Amino acid sequence: MTTANLLDFDLEGLAAFCEKLGEKKFRATQLFRWIHQRGASDFTQMTDLAKSLREKLATTARVEALPVITQHESKDGTIKWLFDVGDGNAVEAVFIPEDDRGTLCVSSQAGCAVGCRFCSTGHQGFSRNLSTGEIVAQLWFAEHFLRKHLKRDERVISNVVMMGMGEPLQNYSALVPALRTMLDDNAYGLSRRRVTVSTSGVVPMIDRLGADCPVAMAVSLHAPNDALRDDLVPLNRKYPIAELIEACKRYLAHAPRDFITFEYCMLDGVNDQPEHARQLLELVRTHGISCKFNLIPFNPFPASGLLRSPQPRVLAFARTLSEAGLVTTVRKTRGDDIDAACGQLAGDVKDRTRAAERMAQRRATERPVVLHPVRKAAPQEH
Repeated sequence: MTTANLLDFDLEGLAAFCEKLGEKKFRATQLFRWIHQRGASDFTQMTDLAKSLREKLATTARVEALPVITQHESKDGTIKWLFDVGDGNAVEAVFIPEDDRGTLCVSSQAGCAVGCRFCSTGHQGFSRNLSTGEIVAQLWFAEHFLRKHLKRDERVISNVVMMGMGEPLQNYSALVPALRTMLDDNAYGLSRRRVTVSTSGVVPMIDRLGADCPVAMAVSLHAPNDALRDDLVPLNRKYPIAELIEACKRYLAHAPRDFITFEYCMLDGVNDQPEHARQLLELVRTHGISCKFNLIPFNPFPASGLLRSPQPRVLAFARTLSEAGLVTTVRKTRGDDIDAACGQLAGDVKDRTRAAERMAQRRATERPVVLHPVRKAAPQEH
């Protein structure tokens, strides 16, 4: 008999499941707390549930975590797990400890179909969407492992970022119940301001998320114009920058924060010139979008054909934006010694999209490294 994985349900879904078993809604709340707040997977441990309900659950339900293939801990305290999601696929999640918070980076897909040029996940191609339970299981395991590992009784993970493997908004039906579980006070009780969905710009789903479950949003921008972004983020050919930013403005009407974060991966000679910074300023002013910029040092990998921008150039780029009044941060690289830094999550993907072959063909026909070089002004005579 097939049993239901209770990690697949938000509280509303669990209440419907309990109702089918002939149980009242408050039983679902009790069960939800046992699973998520206490990390219980054995129904016999759930002592305040009626024995008759525990017997029903034993034959109809399970709390199934993801098997851990590997765990690596960085010298800076970052921990990366590789989880087995079956059929030759594995996904990664990363815990990043800081003085004032603990952040978990969660995957939403086995692989990614967007194919951003600078992302190692995209170079692996795409196998499938994760289920709600597989998304939640990353948080469920990490939270309760870390409490034991760090010898803490209180909550360890205060922030979740959907910035792991995959494009979250292309797995919308599984994403939203997972977010609701993260936010629920009977589960992890995370603030909407502290749960962030990162997207490369799936415009229709940005609008839907604003209506269904608004949380903080980060947009992978990475270029100030469509010609360059078409090369770096292929989804831009479907949803160009102007459409994307207007969708972001609509989202702000519902969002828990009053700004959108634009992620910008700094690529040597590609998108890091003074002219690109000026174009970003013009873009923001033209659209009147409330935003902040997060500049991300690129973590090179051989298949990309790209290099990290030198630190002085990154800082000069940041200075141009901040002096013009835009809140700008430079992301601190964490966990790069265990390949856990931004853009490095790769896992194992049984690719169904021939991504590596397609990207190799692209690279063979493109100019290496510099996609759209900015012309330097001729030196002035004195």
